[in-house]
Amino acid sequence: MKIILIVLFIMKCANVSAQWKVDFSSAEELNYWYRVNDSVMGGLSQSNLRVVDNVAYFEGELSLKNNGGFASVRRVGPVSLISGNTPISIDVNGDGRSYQLRLRTDKGFDGVAYVATFSTPLDTWQTLSFKEDDFIAQFRGRLVSRAPALSFAEVTQIGFMLADKQPGPFKLSIKNIGQ
Repeated sequence: MKIILIVLFIMKCANVSAQWKVDFSSAEELNYWYRVNDSVMGGLSQSNLRVVDNVAYFEGELSLKNNGGFASVRRVGPVSLISGNTPISIDVNGDGRSYQLRLRTDKGFDGVAYVATFSTPLDTWQTLSFKEDDFIAQFRGRLVSRAPALSFAEVTQIGFMLADKQPGPFKLSIKNIGQ
């Protein structure tokens, strides 16, 4: 018992906390993800999220037809991020396009999203880190000036979106999402 108390005391003093991450090796992980494409507004873009060898592939075809132009995936499941100085990190390999990392603080389908845009060099793995103030509040692509500042501790959804106005196939490989 003394050892457990000592370890807990050391962790508290060292400000060590359990790290949260998406585990693509888990067979259950895909159950937390769903697609939201421009088809909700009549568009024709298509996307999918599949996992092979612990890597997720967000892929599909972006279409501008019928006023379309976005494809996205969201994870609605347990999220345990902490606010403060600990950034959220992603390991991604892209196709040369710009994507959005999107965080939401409610479980609703529609509403404010906190968005950080990132570029992907062609076929190159990169680790990107984002702090709370790297995210901009948006609603349907428009800035929301009166939204509260993002607090990682309030995040309930994590997702990726492609909305670069360039029709054609896309693929973003994701190895890690975590803190």
